[in-house]
This record gives sequence, structure tokens and C-alpha cells, in this order.
Amino acid sequence: MDKKKIRLAIAPVGWTNDDLPELGAENTFEQCISEMALAGFSGSEIGNKYPKDKNVLKKALELRGLTICNAWFSTYFTTKGVDETAKAFVERRDFLKDLGAMVIGCSEQGNSIQGKPLPVLKYKPKYTEAEWAKVTHGMDLLAELANEKGMKVCYHHHVGTGIQTPEEIDRFMETTSKDVYLLFDSGHLVFSEGTTEAAYQVLEKHVGRVAHVHLKDVRADVYKKAVSQNWSFLEAVKYGVFTVPGDGMTDFAPIFKILDESGYEGWLVLEAEQDPAKANPFEYAKRAREYIRKMTGL
Repeated sequence: MDKKKIRLAIAPVGWTNDDLPELGAENTFEQCISEMALAGFSGSEIGNKYPKDKNVLKKALELRGLTICNAWFSTYFTTKGVDETAKAFVERRDFLKDLGAMVIGCSEQGNSIQGKPLPVLKYKPKYTEAEWAKVTHGMDLLAELANEKGMKVCYHHHVGTGIQTPEEIDRFMETTSKDVYLLFDSGHLVFSEGTTEAAYQVLEKHVGRVAHVHLKDVRADVYKKAVSQNWSFLEAVKYGVFTVPGDGMTDFAPIFKILDESGYEGWLVLEAEQDPAKANPFEYAKRAREYIRKMTGL
């Protein structure tokens, strides 16, 4: 893959988990970004322990040769309407722009169950026609707001939300403007469908509008328990359903091939939420970095 077009980043969720703050509570922000740099990554997404002062954050990152590539943004078009979400988006947009990020990853959380104690595959929300209209029109607006700063908005399909399955991703992409991009997440598609082929097919179909990529793997044995025992999303995370590329059921060669042949330009972000007490984040980051190097030459 072309080193001039693609950069490697890592998300802090392996060190500290925003949705499960007890995971990695002992790990500091400084430890997190220092180990990211030592493992060989040049970018990071933003976690709950990152400084809110952009100047403090930027200085800490620059000392380690890191930059911010993206940050999660929750939309609430189905429950709070457009104005409140748009106002919060502009604040997030300007903060990220000042840090050098060019994409903003969004996910509709108005009726998400990803943080609730419910069987995540059994009770995921299904949008009504009115909700589909709210979400797609809202994302079109955010794309316009992102364009004002020369940035791209990309939608993060996520287990436990109304845009999770390949069919839902297809509908979303078909009904939003070309300025709304996709944040492709290998782990969430494998979790949703139970097959790696689902991830390959979605990427191949929509790669022309993919603006950001999350790479994570799924442990097949833990996934089977999550399905058979009706675990919630966060239960599955606690028990280790996700891991880094090269350590689970996914062959990433087809993913890298599709991205390379499409001429993808942007970030590949290692993201594998695990309990750091069970899966040392520095060790797993180094392991994944070496796997990506062997597979892609990056």
C-alpha cells in the first residue's frame, strides 16, 4: 500500500474505554499516547482522558509525533432534532479542525442500545420511515457544515444502532448526498453478521465513499457465546469479543486489497476495545502494528 496516501493511527479505547470507564481507569493519558508512539503509530483518535484544552492536547501529541485524525461524535436526530445536534457538531468540528483532523466520525445515538443491558443483536432498533428521514437529512446538513471547513463527515455504522447491517448501510448511502461518507469498521460488520464476507462485500460496494477506516478483529469463540447467551454489546466487550487485526477470525488481506485497488487515501485506525488488565494495550498495539506492516508494507 502507498505510504504517501495512507497513514496509521490507533484509538485509545484499548487503554481507556469511554463506555466502560472502569476498564483502564488506572491508565493515564500520557501513558496512552506514549505507548501509541512507541508502538509505531502516527495518529490517534480522542478518548475520555484527553485534555479538553486544544493547546495542551496539541503540545502533548506533538512531543510524541502524533496527530489527531478523528473523534467520535454522537448525533441525536431521532430524539433531539436538528438544531441541538448541529450546534454541538460545529463545536466539535472547530475543535478537531484546530487539531489537524480532516474527518469527523458520526453515529446516531438517539435510540441506540449499544450502552444498554439488552441483547444487542436481538433488540437493535429499526428505524421508521420518519426516523430514516431525520437521520439522512440530518447527516446531509452535517456534511454541509463540515464542508465549510474543508472537512468530511463520515457515518460510523455500529452494532446496537439503526444503521448496523449491510442492508441498512446500503439504504443510508443511497439516501444521503455524495458529501456524506462512510466510516468503515471491520469489527462491527463481522459482529453484526457473523461472517467476514459481510465486511468485504460492504467495503467493496461503498469503498468510493469511505473516508475513514477502523480495523478490528473478532474472537470467534467469544462471539459465539455473545450470540448464544444474548449478551449486551458492553458485556461482549468485557468478555473480549474484539481484538486487534491478526488475532481473530478475520483475514484482512481482502480488506487491504480493496482499499489499495480503490486508491483509498486517509487513515487506517487500529481500534479494538478490550480490558487492558487482560490484554496489555501496548503489547497488542505492537503486535497489530507488525501484522499491518507484514500485510501492507506500511
